[in-house]
Amino acid sequence: MSRFLQTPGPFAMLNDSAAHPPGDDPPPLGAGAETRQRRQRLADLLPRVVSGLVLAAVALTSVWRGGVIFALAWLAAALAVGLEWQNLIGASRPRLRFLVVAAALATTASLAARGELAAACGILGLGGVALALAAGPTRRLWAFGGLVYAGSLIVSVNAVYAAPGFGPRAIFWLFATVWGADVFAYFGGRLIGGPKLWPQVSPSKTWSGTLSGVFAGALIGALIGVQGLDGARFAAPIFVLGLVAALVSQAGDIFESIVKRRFGAKDSSALIPGHGGFMDRLDGFVAAAAFTAVVAALHGLPSAGPGLFDWF
Repeated sequence: MSRFLQTPGPFAMLNDSAAHPPGDDPPPLGAGAETRQRRQRLADLLPRVVSGLVLAAVALTSVWRGGVIFALAWLAAALAVGLEWQNLIGASRPRLRFLVVAAALATTASLAARGELAAACGILGLGGVALALAAGPTRRLWAFGGLVYAGSLIVSVNAVYAAPGFGPRAIFWLFATVWGADVFAYFGGRLIGGPKLWPQVSPSKTWSGTLSGVFAGALIGALIGVQGLDGARFAAPIFVLGLVAALVSQAGDIFESIVKRRFGAKDSSALIPGHGGFMDRLDGFVAAAAFTAVVAALHGLPSAGPGLFDWF
């Protein structure tokens, strides 16, 4: 859009033809315009970087401290996601739905922190049914899905984190993979450019950014994941797992864009400067965390954490 606005109109082109004969290169932008562009890009980037660093610090601290701090931090994140979703769909009885979301997620977090994951999932199902009844006939599935979406974050991170020794490693690997994919997709798309991935849904996402993000996320995740392990033995499977997890995180980003477009919203909220809302910030992580928990559980070991690394 900015490039379109900077394109001279037909009368300006006629006026310029006298001073710049055909065949000459068009005059460059003035120093003032270039300076304003740089300042605008910096103004857009700075809030994004600062808020991203703050959220990353909170997430890392929750893993480092564990216990109640971990449970409360991820409950707060899931609660923000759940409330944003319910507000986005615009269904009836919003106050009742917000109360149901808060109660269901708080109970889910309490059960998941004690390792009672089946019971936690049951609470999400019951809460989802209550939300569907409150939302009205045109929004029932959306209301139900929003609670499951937010609650899956709580269940997934608790399932992966629960394993002694492997839990923090698994969460740090997940952070590195998803954050690496996000950062390199953002800058890769702007530096490389090229064809859009799905312009009708996510106009700014490019193939170059997505692919560079997926590869970089897998590589960074593998470097973090193999620390303290036999690198030659574990690097390849962790890298391959990271490729899929990073790809799932990018798919989660696209899924959230589809939801927002369905309800005519650009951002899920304005809570996070430069990022929009918590749904906007955690969309890829929610998907990747759920994928990670499922893969780890299918490995058949007593807990999910070792299931990500014990492949032999």
